[in-house]
Amino acid sequence: MLMVPKSRLGNPGLKIQYLLRVRHCCSKSPTDVKTTVVYPATEKHLQKYLHRDLRLVRETGDDYKNITLPHLESQSLSIQWVYNILDRKAEADRIVFENPDPSDGFVLIPDLKWNQQQLDDLYLIAICHRRDIKSLRDLTPEHLPLLRNILQEGQEAILQRYQVAGDRLRVYLHYLPSYYHLHVHFTALGFEAPGAGVERAHLLAEVIENLEQDPEHYGRRTLTFALRADDPLLALLQEAQRS
Repeated sequence: MLMVPKSRLGNPGLKIQYLLRVRHCCSKSPTDVKTTVVYPATEKHLQKYLHRDLRLVRETGDDYKNITLPHLESQSLSIQWVYNILDRKAEADRIVFENPDPSDGFVLIPDLKWNQQQLDDLYLIAICHRRDIKSLRDLTPEHLPLLRNILQEGQEAILQRYQVAGDRLRVYLHYLPSYYHLHVHFTALGFEAPGAGVERAHLLAEVIENLEQDPEHYGRRTLTFALRADDPLLALLQEAQRS
């Protein structure tokens, strides 16, 4: 039986990873098969899981303000499911830790891709309570107390709950993120998690240090990331760089 949190049933692109126990006709022992369900799946999601023809693109701070941000705002992607978690209207029983401070607090919750049956692929997400931070690009020294809380308190909570120390964790942000409300990934260091490559993952400890040294680091820095060859944003960024 597949158990899906009711709070996410109406969210396009919901990803559920779970185990199927199957028995092969020629084997006496069952085999665990991990599979992923995306519900409801749009054409965009179908394309995502087909063969991906990717391109690297470099986005300047001005590119973000003039191209990427307007493009994202035109998509009108709902993140109500995030607010439901933060408000404890959904999945409250799954919360591992919460700092309730409205400015510098966050919720720590297991990612739905992790079945919580073993620690080799441990995967949790810290979602900040603030609703005015879309991504890495918005971060300034004002947000340092929040980021430090996520790093320190998140690691402490995982150590207490799962007995996994901070030096066995990869703690990072995605850019571009999969949804535009600031969140931080905590994964087992030995787990090759999706999006953990250098073209997308930014270690939280280094993000904190960069902001300590340069208050406008993420507003001005050129960031590199991968996009599908047929992503409209890629064409917009490439056109701007040619002109």
